[in-house]
Amino acid sequence: MKLATIRNSSRDGRLVVVSRDLTKYVSVENIALTLQSALDNWEQVKHQLEEVYQALNNGNIEHSVTFEQTECCSPLPRAFQWADGSAYVNHVELVRRARGAEMPETFWHDPLMYQGGSDAFIGPRENIPLGSESWGIDFEGEVAVITGDVPMGASPQKAAEEIKLLMLVNDVSLRGLIPGELAKGFGFFQSKPSSVFSPVAVTPDELGEHWRESKVHLPLLSTYNDKPFGHPNAGVDMTFDFGELVAHAAKSRPLGAGAIIGSGTVSNKQGTDYGTSIDEGGVGYSCIAEIRMIETIRDGKPSTSFMKFGDTIKIEMLDEQGESIFGAIDQQVISYNAE
Repeated sequence: MKLATIRNSSRDGRLVVVSRDLTKYVSVENIALTLQSALDNWEQVKHQLEEVYQALNNGNIEHSVTFEQTECCSPLPRAFQWADGSAYVNHVELVRRARGAEMPETFWHDPLMYQGGSDAFIGPRENIPLGSESWGIDFEGEVAVITGDVPMGASPQKAAEEIKLLMLVNDVSLRGLIPGELAKGFGFFQSKPSSVFSPVAVTPDELGEHWRESKVHLPLLSTYNDKPFGHPNAGVDMTFDFGELVAHAAKSRPLGAGAIIGSGTVSNKQGTDYGTSIDEGGVGYSCIAEIRMIETIRDGKPSTSFMKFGDTIKIEMLDEQGESIFGAIDQQVISYNAE
């Protein structure tokens, strides 16, 4: 099943069911007004939504509407919880080395996770407004899950059973602000502006055999300024699966329905110490920070700059037939001038 939120006059938009090929949709106000409302009553409404989805795919709904991704908000325009993990430890090691920080051995056994801002997500086709290029603007391509109610202390197996939907993420990062914030010993805040999620959220069964072991076994495609930048496989080198990430988030508190848990930047070692760029025949990267670290290791200094105003980033995942599963995050970084 594929779900999206169409922009309207309310903050939380309007829930719609989208066809498998992302060409049409139908509103479901009679079932749930918003995605959060659906998640709050998931066991009661899931089968009704699935019936609509099948009818839509079979051409049995007369009044469907053409689906335009530009009309979408984030599937959850705001959420009660957005916590981002760092399941690809190769990425963690690279980025820490870029800051001159060693990586503790415990990072291979105990996932990192930060609590992000969830009150104002940026839409998947909206510009990314930021105050200065000197902040070190970077994109981070990720996968995320939306959960149902997860009890405190849930096991990874129980946590995995509460994964209701999957999305893609651009976890925008400001690399120039991170070192100063972390030096305070209190975590990210200004260095992690509003995140971005794919136009469509899908149930795990939509991925078929590509959803197994609580991982998505498909390449995540990043296109930076219209040039392929990365296509690492999200199921490879993922040290902590989504069941483990959700359980980690719920260790000392329950998670409410609609909690979003991110994977962290998708990163593959590709048979080398740290990976290889697409230009060099590898699968590339899902953020600029990684290629800058490779350049530092190889050349003594980075040569790839962080994002500038006017730069674009597109993040997408395709099925075996080359069709988009989640729709595309497709954005431009622009200058923001506070009044």
